[in-house]
Amino acid sequence: MRRAPTLVLALTLVASSITAVPARAVEAPFEPGLLRLAEVLGSLHFLRNLCGEKGTQWREQMENLLKAENPSPERKARFIASFNRGYRSFEGTYTACTASATEAIDRYMKEGETLSRDIASRFGN
Repeated sequence: MRRAPTLVLALTLVASSITAVPARAVEAPFEPGLLRLAEVLGSLHFLRNLCGEKGTQWREQMENLLKAENPSPERKARFIASFNRGYRSFEGTYTACTASATEAIDRYMKEGETLSRDIASRFGN
């Protein structure tokens, strides 16, 4: 689980390089990726704590994303719902850290890194 600093750095880059977009009828092209990233953060928040990492690092990353985006109330609710969906999807599956939970952590870390890098490179300033 030593990959956390890479994802944190990538998330910081995403948060600092995407400017807030006012709410519009048309969804911004990076919106689906950001919503998926929020879901990944929720999943990691549950799984990493389940597997021994006690803390709020992933929730804090979500808060940083929200702060950077400064979304409208409706958009903020979508981000929070995505984070919670990620958390709850594993909360109902795992009660102990298992090999499959550890593998899920690895997959989500890689996906989060990829999403962060792709969003920042495609849509960053």
